[in-house]
Amino acid sequence: MNQDQTENTSLSNTQKVLSSLIAGGCAGAVSKTTIAPFDRAKINFQVRAEKFSYRRCFKFIKDTYRKDGFICLYRGNSANLARVIPAAAIYFSAHEQWKRLLNTDKYEKTPGRRFIAGSLAGLTSSTITYPLDLARARMAVTSKTVYTNLFSVFLTVFRTEGVFALYRGALWSMIGVLPYSGFVFFTYESLKHIRLDYQSHRPINKTERMCFGAISGLIGQTVSYPFDVIRRRLQTAAVIRPNERYLGAIATARKIIREEGITSGLYKGVTMNWFKGPISIGVSFMTFDTLIKLIRQSSLFSQIS
Repeated sequence: MNQDQTENTSLSNTQKVLSSLIAGGCAGAVSKTTIAPFDRAKINFQVRAEKFSYRRCFKFIKDTYRKDGFICLYRGNSANLARVIPAAAIYFSAHEQWKRLLNTDKYEKTPGRRFIAGSLAGLTSSTITYPLDLARARMAVTSKTVYTNLFSVFLTVFRTEGVFALYRGALWSMIGVLPYSGFVFFTYESLKHIRLDYQSHRPINKTERMCFGAISGLIGQTVSYPFDVIRRRLQTAAVIRPNERYLGAIATARKIIREEGITSGLYKGVTMNWFKGPISIGVSFMTFDTLIKLIRQSSLFSQIS
């Protein structure tokens, strides 16, 4: 049993859930805001036929800044935060609870359970917050004349496409989140175990946690990236390609492969994820681990039963 497992054994499960919800929400907000302009640029390439390159990506960011101003680089980020804060809170909290239910690494090292706990955490979070993810994608690829705010996205989609459109692409998203979340948490937890086995006398510092998170994010996002591209196409078809609004996930995937290929289609923009993904996941894990220790060690929090 490592330090992370032993330092909070006196806390009740209610305290663990509350602290992980708070720390997870904050971690998600910090990490996503950090890379929001790059995320918006990536989505715009994912949902269009234009080929991706870093030159075109930075040109998109520069042109957006010149035309609409700095704030527009963060268009859709409010919807993203509305999704990310509860999603990250549920994500990290669910991971702790799934680890507890599965007795992950409790008595011995159980790498298989690490993967399962991570996958189930991602599935739990994705299922609950999916409509917010769809709204964020719609706002990222449209101007203010289409959707003025987060509420207008839900209202317009509900009126013109029906309530089930809020979950368009949800099944594909849930399928994709299983390997992504599984590999992210499996890699992160495994790297911590390896590090503690090598130097058990020294606590894991913030830099190491950020590096472990960056590596886990790189692996997880590369494995699951095609699912992300298809999900974005499904989410934004009604506003970008109306003639494809009724295509399902398989038909969309076939169309992408046929017209754009695998590398230039299903993996379009993946190099941007290699740039921003490790930063986002690294910042997220470092922020979560730092905040959760501070919260759980505070005298005020110890009074919560």
